[in-house]
Amino acid sequence: MQSFRIQGGRALHGEVTPAGNKNAALPLLAACLLTEEPVVLHNVPPIGDIRTMRALLESLGVEIATLDENTWRVQARNIHPADLDPHITRRIRASILLAGPMSARFGELTLPPPGGDVIGRRRVDTHILALRALGTEAEYSRAEKAFRFRADGLHGADILLDEASVTATENTIMAAVLARGETVIRNAASEPHIQELCHFLNSLGARIENIGSNTLHIRGVERLGGGEFTIGPDYLEVVSFIGAAVVTGGNIRIRKAGPEYLHMIRLVFGRLGVHWEVEGEDIIVPAEQPLEIQPDLGNAIPEISVMPWPAFPTDLMSIAIVVATQAKGSILFHDWMYPSRMYFTDKLVGMGAQIVLCDPHRVIVQGPTRLYGETLESPDIRAGMALVLAALAAKGESLIRNVGQIDRGYARVDEKLRALGADIERIEE
Repeated sequence: MQSFRIQGGRALHGEVTPAGNKNAALPLLAACLLTEEPVVLHNVPPIGDIRTMRALLESLGVEIATLDENTWRVQARNIHPADLDPHITRRIRASILLAGPMSARFGELTLPPPGGDVIGRRRVDTHILALRALGTEAEYSRAEKAFRFRADGLHGADILLDEASVTATENTIMAAVLARGETVIRNAASEPHIQELCHFLNSLGARIENIGSNTLHIRGVERLGGGEFTIGPDYLEVVSFIGAAVVTGGNIRIRKAGPEYLHMIRLVFGRLGVHWEVEGEDIIVPAEQPLEIQPDLGNAIPEISVMPWPAFPTDLMSIAIVVATQAKGSILFHDWMYPSRMYFTDKLVGMGAQIVLCDPHRVIVQGPTRLYGETLESPDIRAGMALVLAALAAKGESLIRNVGQIDRGYARVDEKLRALGADIERIEE
């Protein structure tokens, strides 16, 4: 098992470029199943979840060539049904993204249950209901311990998703682009990676309108062609580096950061006393930060709550909590989406943070507090990265174990932090 040994208390300085958006790359790779023509993807992040998705696609007969570390040529010319390895599908939640394109292109898929981070129940009902509306027979077989998808030609439908699920929206989009007739997807999620998926599919010949809204109109086409596409920056990694600079008192420039997607995040972090500057596609985080929590009217304790895009995303809750431990004042964090998201905060308390876990969904943070080095276990991607930030800010040495979880979502983050002046090394235990 690999761990990070971090000596805290060093301010970060310099420049860093984020990897491609993992949450865009995963559905884009799945979408390559929709065409037999070759597709070249640039800025593919070299992370664990992407390698797992590649293994799943190759088991279905997809040919993938690595042109360079971040550029892949993908061709799903001779795809076929296969018994997907349940040990692989359990590694990532995104394995469910095979259902939509395989139903549309091949008409059959047997899929062991998807996995991913252990942050609470993550239902797949929305996927099933939407694919059924398009003409897919979708059932869960307890005997096989797998989902079975079968379709004999899909047809358009007017679909109201029962929740604005990101992956369910992506699955429905991928199935609908090859369905006969017109599909309307209402209550669709609209995150940047969903917008990228839509633009990518349109570049291959799909007809998707109202991109970026919560009501998508899709006119089905008979086939998609090949093409070339560049994956945008991972805004979750961008904000993670912003947080790392802030908690260490550093000054960094983040190149090609995609600031056009960060308006709500900038507003929310502003309530923690965090600000940054924008120069073209770059973000500059200055060393001087107010780091004082802005109370609500009447001097009431403010609340940061997650909501579907374009509101504050759940995946940044852990980072925001660590930043709040270094800001003056009290603030309530509320994540109603996942019942286990907040449990990592006991590790921050062990480092000296003043945090009250009100219930599985809410915590109150009182800051600023001095953090101290500790031996920690990374429970999932986002909480793991949040613990890295806490260790960078802490006095003394920290050991963060199970960093394979972090590697699933961050490409060589230790190397990037070391280049910014952090005292961090990867060790084998």
